[in-house]
Amino acid sequence: MHRTLIVANRTASTPVLLQEVDRRAAEQPTAFTLLVPDPTPENWSLDDAVATLRAAAAGIHGTRETHVDGLSGASGDAFESIQAAVAGGRYDDVVLSTLPSRTSLWLRRDLPSRVEALGLPVTVITPPVARGIPLWGKGPGSHERDR
Repeated sequence: MHRTLIVANRTASTPVLLQEVDRRAAEQPTAFTLLVPDPTPENWSLDDAVATLRAAAAGIHGTRETHVDGLSGASGDAFESIQAAVAGGRYDDVVLSTLPSRTSLWLRRDLPSRVEALGLPVTVITPPVARGIPLWGKGPGSHERDR
């Protein structure tokens, strides 16, 4: 079974990430682990995000067999959390789900290249922005205006 580490904070339930999970699960049996480096948002939980990804992996009819679990980062630092997860697990690739490039600290700090240096292929998923309003939120069902 293919094993994918998904790294996301505020983008854990964005449509673009859910579509990618669905696509990957349809291609081949895949076990997904959601790593949330900063588990402090007050308006959603790791359990909520894992349940949302589990539904996406199950497919539109909910019949696809899935495996999705979750991890919380200990330090709040994305790279340190990823490094610890990779050292403690067997992953075939990493999906980084980031904020749009204008606001993403992960992209400004070149997190994708740093993670690639760990020896795994990295895919970066970034939600689109339409008319200045990001199509992402702080968690399931929440949206805010980009400033």
